[in-house]
Amino acid sequence: MTHDIDHIGVIGGGAWGTALAATARRAGRRVTLWAREADVAAAIARERRNPDFLPGVDLPEGITATTALEAVTADADAVLLVTPAQVLRGVCGRLAPTWRAGVPAVVCAKGFETEGGASMGQVVAETLPGAPLAVLSGPTFAAEVARGLPTAVTLACADRTLGEALARALGTATFRPYWSDDVVGVQVGGAIKNVLAIACGIVEGRGLGDNARAALVTRGLAELTRLAVALGARPETLMGLSGLGDLLLTATSLQSRNYSLGAALGQGRDLDAVLGERRSVAEGVHTAAALVEMGARLGVDLPIAGAVHAVLSGRAEVDRAIAGLLSRPFRAEPDAHPLG
Repeated sequence: MTHDIDHIGVIGGGAWGTALAATARRAGRRVTLWAREADVAAAIARERRNPDFLPGVDLPEGITATTALEAVTADADAVLLVTPAQVLRGVCGRLAPTWRAGVPAVVCAKGFETEGGASMGQVVAETLPGAPLAVLSGPTFAAEVARGLPTAVTLACADRTLGEALARALGTATFRPYWSDDVVGVQVGGAIKNVLAIACGIVEGRGLGDNARAALVTRGLAELTRLAVALGARPETLMGLSGLGDLLLTATSLQSRNYSLGAALGQGRDLDAVLGERRSVAEGVHTAAALVEMGARLGVDLPIAGAVHAVLSGRAEVDRAIAGLLSRPFRAEPDAHPLG
């Protein structure tokens, strides 16, 4: 089966949705972007800018911006779902009445639902049952993608023909999608790295040094891989762009919303105060609770995710959570090797 993808719809007018709309337009596609906020849609349409979420970035001409969901689903050949993870179910429910059978849904949100722990792919399967599923994830800062700086991502789809068609439709000289059929592994990597990035940010904010952060990234990768494999993923997927690549980016830079949030917590700031200063979502805040429940249900040890959740939920002070990690028993390292 061939897949002609000329018109791409984008659901979500935040930084990442806008960046992906710009990328699709540079790839030569017709693009319609839905934004919840009327002022965001108006700025994109009239000024080719999104000052609320991507200040200082000029967007390519030709992006149609709207606040009407039906304008996106009317004749799009593929739709990118770029809403925050915790609102995806509600948005998909609104899209369902006008979604045309066979139009692929490309999940670009990273996380698990706090209530029930559903992955974003499971949310799509339940709310848009006629939509073939793909997942786009990897090491991406939205502002860099929007400016056309070199970026590589994973595009996961069980249907190779469709996955490669989507990669061609979105790919440019500087935006390089690599196809995978491990839909589960790509989703898990993108979700868990946000929680690990908060942990690494706490280490930065507490001034514990680069050695500690390197150890946390390495042990975090082992933790991430244990859960992914328990959910049915291939361990080698977690060594790719959507696992190790995304973790390295998100857990080492203050451009990361999750890392910078952790740094603020490590400096002793209050979680609610930090969140109140931001319009963008730090997905790891919501995902941490889901991971703890999932790990308990599957019998997977997730000490870093557990420590982050304890801090975010107010059950442990930062220093107590760090002490808990440092007091764990000494053990052999083979468990830390993703392929071992």
